[in-house]
Amino acid sequence: MKQLYFIVLSLWLCALPARTQSVADTADHYMNHVRLNELVVTGLTGETKLKNSTSPISFVTARDLKASSAPNLIDAVAHLPGVSQITTGSGISKPIIRGLGYNRIVVVADGVRQEGQQWGDEHGIEIDAHNVGSVEVIKGPTSLLYGSDAMAGVLIMHSNPIPAEGEVRGQVSTAYQSNSGLWDYSLNGAGNQHGFVWDARYSGKMAHAYRAPHDGYVPGTQFHEQAGRLMLGHHSQSVTTHLTLSALHLTPSIAEGERDATTGQLEWSTPHHTSYSKTLPFQRVKHYKAVLDNTWQLGLGSLKTTVGYQQNRRQEYEESAHEYGLYFKLHTLTYDIRYLTDNLPGDWKVTAGLGGMWQRSCNEGEEFLIPAYRLNDVGLYAAVSKLMGNVTVNGGLRFDHRRLHSEALMDDGDMRFNDFARNFNAVTAGLGAVWNVSPTTNIRLNVARGFRAPNVSELASNGVHEGTVRYELGNQQLKAEYSLQADLGVDFSSKFISAQLALFANRINHYVFAARIPLVMEEGYLTYQYRQGEARLIGFEAGVDLHPVTNVHFENTLSMVNAVQLHQPRDTKYLPFTPAPRWNSTLRYDIAHKIASLKETYVSVGVECNFAQHHYYRADATETSTPAYALLNLACGTGIHHGKRKVAEVYLVADNLLNKAYQSHLSRLKYTDVNVVTGHQGIYNPGRNITCRLIIPLYP
Repeated sequence: MKQLYFIVLSLWLCALPARTQSVADTADHYMNHVRLNELVVTGLTGETKLKNSTSPISFVTARDLKASSAPNLIDAVAHLPGVSQITTGSGISKPIIRGLGYNRIVVVADGVRQEGQQWGDEHGIEIDAHNVGSVEVIKGPTSLLYGSDAMAGVLIMHSNPIPAEGEVRGQVSTAYQSNSGLWDYSLNGAGNQHGFVWDARYSGKMAHAYRAPHDGYVPGTQFHEQAGRLMLGHHSQSVTTHLTLSALHLTPSIAEGERDATTGQLEWSTPHHTSYSKTLPFQRVKHYKAVLDNTWQLGLGSLKTTVGYQQNRRQEYEESAHEYGLYFKLHTLTYDIRYLTDNLPGDWKVTAGLGGMWQRSCNEGEEFLIPAYRLNDVGLYAAVSKLMGNVTVNGGLRFDHRRLHSEALMDDGDMRFNDFARNFNAVTAGLGAVWNVSPTTNIRLNVARGFRAPNVSELASNGVHEGTVRYELGNQQLKAEYSLQADLGVDFSSKFISAQLALFANRINHYVFAARIPLVMEEGYLTYQYRQGEARLIGFEAGVDLHPVTNVHFENTLSMVNAVQLHQPRDTKYLPFTPAPRWNSTLRYDIAHKIASLKETYVSVGVECNFAQHHYYRADATETSTPAYALLNLACGTGIHHGKRKVAEVYLVADNLLNKAYQSHLSRLKYTDVNVVTGHQGIYNPGRNITCRLIIPLYP
């Protein structure tokens, strides 16, 4: 009760930082808050101004990404209000939007949805952060554009902007982090000559085990990453064509948290705590992608076609570094054809299209968790938008059909998986309106129905899932999830203050969750089977940015979600992995105008306050409560100029400056072995971390 009272009192302090920008513009400077309403965002009917968008949208800008100390891309996004992450060490992060994650979020990169076995607890997102120019987060059901799985929202990774006609540019960057010894480097070249465009990049990253208070170096948290990308295209007055090829190799070790029974120390398979070499167990993930994107200007609008092929290879090594146990190979073909009109007479905009996905998953290993399967998904959709004076109304309708066929498998003479097929059909819709009350104030209301077909793990898993340390059984009788969410938002932007408040309520029918059953399938593992119930999530994101003078910003944000299963006893009432309420506060001072050669110079100090989380899934000790904690962060950065040319960018960030010992409620390492000496369970999050980043532009 005291926590809720404090949150209510704090509402006037909290707000969404105005670090927002145009999708097509990733300029490094913070935008003037007075121009906030003119920003261009992704909408149901194509690009639209933020003031005319009914959906709640947040951004991570190019400058935020470059100044971030995040070891991975999702960690950089997770600081937005309403967004958080489930972590397994520093190399594996999964996004959470308003209390929902896994297959309830769609991640879009290079124009197609990212598919990489995202149902797994220890499966991260295979995207090179250097290829991302900005991130747009759409909160709430967006099934009208993306079909199944976009129930919680969508993360759109926008590529770096294409150079202007006649421009050739390059860039080399590197970064170092003190806590895990992380080295990060990238080399990029791009150009636009006579309509021919290209963008090539090679990146690498490696980190040894991170260091945590009470634990020291944590074995199994080291990782390696290498990535390459090539984009070739041609621009003319009526046709735009892009072909993008990319590859990413990731080798994260897996932290198990085993401790010495006498000393309580974490056990190492190697005495070299700061070695960059992988240790058992570890994963080897390879993700390959090819995307062909075409846009034709036709009649009163444009026809856009996007076809993408992805191959995801995920191997898990447990006993030997040369012999894998699990090996999933996933082939995914996605396609989307849509026609978008320009502003028609009467200020109408219309979008209609067809999109779908074909998948083939194979088991190539000697151990099994899910069956091989084939999936075919197709959807038809249409959306309209109408401007009526100061009010914009938009809405749409979509029909989806998904067929999943699971293949039989005999394992040592026993039937591990049987042959079955399921069909799912769904009709989803959305309706919203935004009222531009004045040049500084907007009010939004949006109601949307979303759906999610159960994934193959929920339907047919039968094996030990090392990521959850339990034996999992699927349920072939599961129904599709359906959600109905309502959003109400108000935002205000003036010369001295910017503020936003977003309220939401989400009801999910047939919510899928795993429950323990009294059955021993394998010695040493508890058995869980997927079931369904009714879920309700309510919460808000709020904030204020005070900027009494141009170069000073005092930004505050507060977000909270209450996620429960209806008609359940206390032990199973709250949904697992529900983020704790969080308050971020940052004071930033821009001093660019005082030193001509050091443009874009800034210093900032921030405090991240995570409140105690006492709403947790108690059954079978699945979760425990998490105490409150606060982290102090410092940052500074500058652009170094020689004449009109920028010769370098330098960023210095100090996270957890006071070396606070804490455990995030969404850290999976929180539930590893108990330290018999201290009595603390699990592994702590990283301690103090200093990040240095250097970016050097290359000119022809």
